[in-house]
Amino acid sequence: MLTPSGYIDGKIAPLSDIQVPVLDRGFLYGDSIYEVFRTYSGIPFMFDEHHERLMNSARLSMMNVSQGKAAIVEAIIATIAAAAPAPGEDVYVRYQITRGEGEVDLYPDPKLQSRLVIIVKQTPQWNANFYARGMSLAIPTLRRNAVNTLNPNIKGGNYLNNILGLAEARAMGADECVMLDADGLVTECSNSNVWFVLAGDLVTPASGNLHGLTRKSLVGLLNQAGHQQIERMLHSEQLLAATECFVTSATRAVMPVASLRLQNGAVLQFPRGGGELTRLAMKLYADMLAAFVRKNRAKAWF
Repeated sequence: MLTPSGYIDGKIAPLSDIQVPVLDRGFLYGDSIYEVFRTYSGIPFMFDEHHERLMNSARLSMMNVSQGKAAIVEAIIATIAAAAPAPGEDVYVRYQITRGEGEVDLYPDPKLQSRLVIIVKQTPQWNANFYARGMSLAIPTLRRNAVNTLNPNIKGGNYLNNILGLAEARAMGADECVMLDADGLVTECSNSNVWFVLAGDLVTPASGNLHGLTRKSLVGLLNQAGHQQIERMLHSEQLLAATECFVTSATRAVMPVASLRLQNGAVLQFPRGGGELTRLAMKLYADMLAAFVRKNRAKAWF
């Protein structure tokens, strides 16, 4: 079995031995950006797209990234090698860029050198019931940060808003939250995009969410299959008409939702294991991954 491993400042070691300096701005202020991807048969899935999004996060957060893409890839591959996954075992990779280490001061010194931190561990083992039946969602009272306060397309280390939303949903007995903005518009879950079927249409929220790469990939697959996805402003009151729901993310892929608890305490129930369009989305995505592996075996990192 793989040994969870990490990288920092050129050092690769078991994850339990990796330490971030207390004056690092990522630790002090959540002043960091990151991406998460996983491998399939040793092949990194959508790494180029993840790295492009990382650089967009850097631009939006006015962060200078000292490390080049080639150096980052080299460090990730070396960290995976140190983790020594067993034959056929895939890995979860999180690579994070902090603004660097400096004075305890909110204003970042423009001369700071960014720091690369890498985590390599087992891929998440989600509860099998989440796919066989579906996960449960709840809408917390806590609202999503406004887009003009903290742009959700900065995939950064400051996740307190998401953490509190998830904690409230868990206290309500749900597995995950669906967060609304100040106007009651649906945004996203704590770390995944959410989809609904409304009047036979596949709808995703257009307000206050991260541009998910899994979502983007699935949109293309659905369009090819003749099912147009609609992105629009979606008020929580409109969810009363939802007949299906699922979430997407890099580690969850396509995961059905069994129930959604609304703000007034009412609970919407969805088909066990996903309705027709949810199951179609799951199949299209799974087929795409299988084709991806067949086509890219020569590009495996391990």
